[in-house]
Amino acid sequence: MFTKLCQWLMKLTGWQFEGKLPALVSYIIIVGPHTSNWDFIVGVMARGALGQRIHFLGKHQLFIPPWGWLFRAIGGSPVDRRKHNNLVDAVSKLFAEDPEYKLALAPEGTRAEVTRWKTGFYHIAKQSQIPIVAIGFDFGRKKLVISHPKYPGDDMHHDMNELMAFYRTIQGKKPKLIPDFK
Repeated sequence: MFTKLCQWLMKLTGWQFEGKLPALVSYIIIVGPHTSNWDFIVGVMARGALGQRIHFLGKHQLFIPPWGWLFRAIGGSPVDRRKHNNLVDAVSKLFAEDPEYKLALAPEGTRAEVTRWKTGFYHIAKQSQIPIVAIGFDFGRKKLVISHPKYPGDDMHHDMNELMAFYRTIQGKKPKLIPDFK
């Protein structure tokens, strides 16, 4: 029922998919550009419309009452960004424990403009031997653009520059510059 509701909401709001999620059991999704709270709303709607169980990480403040139960129910897990946890190992363990685990992250880590992406998603994918699927929230065209899966290779700079090139074609809710990988 939730899938049908989300499909109806996508149609009502004019959002469409360009591309398809891969027919793989496990992968990490990076979404962007992350410029607005609307990204989360569109993302939840899209995830529901796809009928996929895709998990996400969010700042721990989202998981306190009165809404914490909702974020957990829709696949969220809290991350306390004040602490330096070994998040790459912890998330890689989730992929190892559940062969059908899928996770969506924003490489910017925040809605604010950044000069450098967080690279944890890349290290998680490499350590877990899973592909990265880039999804662009193109507010200009009201499209969720889904890339082909990309397995991390031996040249992180090359791989990151390819991913950033993809996002340079996407218009976020509040357009901003996608940084170069340094």
